[in-house]
Amino acid sequence: MPITLQSTAGGFSAEFMSRLPGLERAMTEGGLEPSDFVFSKDFASLVATPYVGPFFYDYTVFTGGESFTVTEPNDIRFLDYINNRCLAAEQPDEPAVARPPGAISRFLRWMAQPI
Repeated sequence: MPITLQSTAGGFSAEFMSRLPGLERAMTEGGLEPSDFVFSKDFASLVATPYVGPFFYDYTVFTGGESFTVTEPNDIRFLDYINNRCLAAEQPDEPAVARPPGAISRFLRWMAQPI
């Protein structure tokens, strides 16, 4: 079953709708159930200008009693954000690279040495 879409801002773009099955496929491959998700699109507060329209939209994702909101300028940017979040869960974390000590650390270590 697909992701549920809601909008008070005129619906989602045709390009978003054409790319949505790919996101649902990625979610399923990642162990997520797309039917557990609701994407809601609303006008972002205080960013609409008269005669021009809104510059940003608030996209809220609801799942399992939890939700989060992302503000993006268009549907495709939101879709890319969600896609990156779904794919990030599948990719292993990169190992932390140890940084060489900075000037202050070296100075304090030098000062701590016995005379």
